[in-house]
Amino acid sequence: MKTFIVYCHPSEDSFTSHVRDSFIKGIVDSGNEYVISDLYKMDFKSDMTEQEYLRDANYRTAPAVAADVLAEHEKINSADAIVFIYPVFWTEAPAKLVGWFDRVWSYGFAYGENRKMKMLDKGLILCSAGNPIERLEEFGLLDSMKKVMLGDRLFNRVKQADFIVFDSTSRENPLREKNWDANLKKAYEIGKYLFS
Repeated sequence: MKTFIVYCHPSEDSFTSHVRDSFIKGIVDSGNEYVISDLYKMDFKSDMTEQEYLRDANYRTAPAVAADVLAEHEKINSADAIVFIYPVFWTEAPAKLVGWFDRVWSYGFAYGENRKMKMLDKGLILCSAGNPIERLEEFGLLDSMKKVMLGDRLFNRVKQADFIVFDSTSRENPLREKNWDANLKKAYEIGKYLFS
């Protein structure tokens, strides 16, 4: 089985990069395969052009999508699962990942008549958050994040979806270090048993 990982973090010196690496190790150790789009390393262009906006806003399939978007479409349709790994910025994914959705979830591919995006078996969100989970729940922020990612972006594009938060990961939070090994073990096991 094959997983397409969309990874988005501006720094390799991050807890999120360790989540990515542990998750990938789990995939490899399970005998499965993966392909990754590291949006910052790729310097993925996240801003829509006017031409792209008009194409999608008017529900047209012409002009053809740009080559970098087509490459992402091919990665999606060659996979069985899609996994997004990113840090939470202001209750949202980083702008570069939001822009990825703006461009890659294009009309005729991710939505519309005769869409070309296959139905994936699994969709998974692995995000790191500086706040503790209790705070995210108390203010309704976790529900908001889930509604956007699961209820809009993954909606009817995957058969099964899950949203997992690695919380209290701010550098100054003592729980970051205390929970470090347990969190990375969890990421590893998610990768290892993704298709079980």
